[in-house]
Amino acid sequence: MPLSSSKRIRDITVNGSDGWEVFNKARKMIASGTHVVELSIGEHDIKTDKEIINAMNTSALNGNTGYAEMQGIHKLRELIAKRNQERTGDKTTAENIIITPGGQAGLFNAHMATCNEGDKALFIDPYYATYPGTIRSVGARAIPIKTQSTNGFQPTFEEINNSASGAKSLLINSPNNPTGIIYSKETLNSVADAVLKNNLWLISDEVYESQIWNGTHISPRSIDAIREQTIVIGSMSKSYAMTGFRCGWIIGPENIIEDMLNLATSTTYGMSGFIQDAAYFALTKGKAFEEKISTPFLRRYKLAKNIFQNDKFVKLIPGDGTMYVMLDIRETGLTGTAFANNLLDEKKIAVMPGESFGQAAAGHLRIAMTVSDDIFAQSLIEIKNFAANL
Repeated sequence: MPLSSSKRIRDITVNGSDGWEVFNKARKMIASGTHVVELSIGEHDIKTDKEIINAMNTSALNGNTGYAEMQGIHKLRELIAKRNQERTGDKTTAENIIITPGGQAGLFNAHMATCNEGDKALFIDPYYATYPGTIRSVGARAIPIKTQSTNGFQPTFEEINNSASGAKSLLINSPNNPTGIIYSKETLNSVADAVLKNNLWLISDEVYESQIWNGTHISPRSIDAIREQTIVIGSMSKSYAMTGFRCGWIIGPENIIEDMLNLATSTTYGMSGFIQDAAYFALTKGKAFEEKISTPFLRRYKLAKNIFQNDKFVKLIPGDGTMYVMLDIRETGLTGTAFANNLLDEKKIAVMPGESFGQAAAGHLRIAMTVSDDIFAQSLIEIKNFAANL
């Protein structure tokens, strides 16, 4: 009788679905030679700046190809600490930081460090598609907290508190993928109240903190009352168009960073030094460079807002940032999954169904603003006409 894989790894997905079916279907079509406009994944249409690649190349050629500091090279951690303190007011040192292979690894490590087998781990719905699988992969129980579109998908104290009994952690994401909304000061104060009342670890995914065009990003580690129970996830991927470099970080209390260092020793054994040098070089470019990366998404958001203004069947959810726009297509009578599949089959346009991001996003679509302006606008017009002609 063949041996089976562990229950933990089999349970990463529920009923065999991980929410990426439409995306995978589109990729198979592309591989077979079919032209598909991909509006599904958060991959910049511009490539990594050549100066960053040159910095990586120079570092490697100079011999920085051996084992790097397990926690991350000190100068990079110092720069991230300085950047975080300047932007959030959170007093941060290099000892509060560990470098990870991307933000996704940071999410895994944060839950591994805070949750025991069988613990309840909360996360806000709508959510990034990997969240429940990440939580289940550490053996914890993934518990979604459904927010309401009528409240702008902002979580309330009551929504969190009603599910928090016996939980160990709460994962939030602002600016939010998929909705594009930014949690208000009032929302974060409510989150803090729920965290304190229920003695939770707060894990804050802030990988889109440089892509903001409305409102202000507030990091919960800047709230003194919950600073020592808050862990922040950051990444180079979105802010600097460095998705394939897989370079992220965790900011947290020194004691939990020390524990994560033990985890890194047993898993990744650190990060490539030449990748970290490239990240260091990129971060020295500062806000001006980040604005260069984020500007196209604001421009395309305005295009989308104009195209769907007063549309009968497709409603644009007002967004504050990120590289996505969310569309409410419930007036068509289709689920997001059905709409996305039909759109792919008939128009060869790939989008992500809202159901991939939770029940709160059911009947919606997430559109990645990651193609050129003209292709983006034409694709949205196609979506608009497709909805009207159903």
